[in-house]
Parts: sequence; structure tokens; C-alpha cells
Amino acid sequence: MTGDRPAGRPSRIIDGGLSTELAANGHDLSDHLWSARLLRDEPQAIVDAHAAFLRAGATVSTTASYQATFDGFARSGIDRAETERLLTRSVTLARQASAETGADALVAASVGPYGAMLADGSEYRGNYGLSVDDLVRFHRPRLEVLAAAGPDLFAVETVPDLVEAEALLIALDGIGVPAWLSFTVAGDTTRAGQPLAEAFSLVRGVDGIVAVGVNCCDPADVAPALATARAVSGKPLIAYPNSGEEWDATAREWTGEAGKWLAEAPSWGADWLGGCCRVTPADIAELARP
Repeated sequence: MTGDRPAGRPSRIIDGGLSTELAANGHDLSDHLWSARLLRDEPQAIVDAHAAFLRAGATVSTTASYQATFDGFARSGIDRAETERLLTRSVTLARQASAETGADALVAASVGPYGAMLADGSEYRGNYGLSVDDLVRFHRPRLEVLAAAGPDLFAVETVPDLVEAEALLIALDGIGVPAWLSFTVAGDTTRAGQPLAEAFSLVRGVDGIVAVGVNCCDPADVAPALATARAVSGKPLIAYPNSGEEWDATAREWTGEAGKWLAEAPSWGADWLGGCCRVTPADIAELARP
């Protein structure tokens, strides 16, 4: 595959909002570990959520490890050995869901940004004040443990800035597992305000990156972002935006209309297509429909 693929049916359908499905099933995700808490406390709930998306037509399961880190688990009194076990379990649970549903699905081990561990919205700002070396030291141990668990690839996702993207590419080097790299964007820049052409060009010539694109963003930002990625990256394209709703912090409720983008999504020309926050199994079924 190349980044020149014309608009049409994607090669792979990614699942939707795992946390959305877990919350819909009554699970409390208010802890700073978010859905990663259930790796320890209610692992079957994660299997069931994966299975719901697979039955809807997803061909990629993204693991519940987005917010699962050594530092984050340590804040909850979980030691290093147990963290390794839970990271490994995230891959195992996704495999279990494939076996239970009979789906021929890839397992993508989710690697969220440093800001996800902070659980304060930092992943939507970036610019943590950390160096590339600092971020490599943060990400590499988790990547090594997840790689040993045997995923098909990494979902390196919701990356807010160039510094973290550079660090992640260094941390991935030599791991031996391919990855997609997905930025969270606002308009024509990363969340940290850097030009998207600069962001997407980082992966040009990096053999281990199988796709580049955007996630956890407004659906309206996807088409122009992918046009830029197509022009500069030389890679297949990936897109999995949010539902299109917005969170009203004052009213503490979601506003806007969800799913309006589903009909236009095939025109984006993404090789890998799915959804992120507030995207349900029913939405994924719509994307997967022939």
C-alpha cells in the first residue's frame, strides 16, 4: 500500500471508543487510570467491549493500554511486576475477544501520549516541558513489555506535538513491531500548534511506520489533514475521529450531533478508518457496511 490510494473502501476498519462502550455498559471510568483500571478490576468487561466492535465489523482491536503506564499505575500502588502483567493482559484480552467472536482481527497495542498518564487533559496541549530523551525514557519500557505480549502492531495515538512524535519514533526503533502514528489536531496544526506538514513528514522513510494520520479530533479536520499527510509522508493513511459532539464543561454534557461524518468518511481516502471518543459499535457497523 502507498499513500496514493484513491478514496474508497478502507483496507481496515478500526474499532471505536472503547471507553465509550465500557461506560455505556455501566462501568465507572472516573479513576485517573480511566479504562486501564478495568485491566485489573474487570477484565471480562474489556473483552466484551472489544467483542461488540468486532461483531459490528471492526477488523482492528485497539487494546485498553492507552492510559496504562508504569508511572500511572504506580500512583495507584501497583508495582512494576503487576504493571507488566496488566500491560500483557491488555493484548491477551483483545486476542480473547477475537477468539470468542471468530473475528480475523489485528490487535493494535495502544500507546497513548505522556499527557494521558497525567489525566489532566495534557494530551490535548502537548508541550510538557520534557526533552526528547525524557520522553524516550518514559515510553520505551512500556513498548518493550507490550511488544513481548505479541500484538500485531502498535497504535501510537493521540500524539499532540512534534517533540513527543520524535521521541516515540526513537523509542520504537529496534522494538520489532510495526506501528501507526496518529496525531490529535486542531485545524491545520497539531494540538501544540505546529504545522501538520512538519508533523507528518517525520515518518517519511521510517520503515516501521505502516500508516500515519489523525485521531481524537473533530471530523471536519480529517480531510484536510489527510491531504497534507498524503502529500508529505509517503505512507498509508489512518483516521479515527471523535463522534462530532463537543463537551460542554459548564453544563457537563455532550452537545452537537453525533455521526454526521460517517457518510462522508469513505471519501477521505483513509486506508485505516474508525472512530475514537463517543463512537459506538453501531457507528463502526455503518463504516464497515459494504
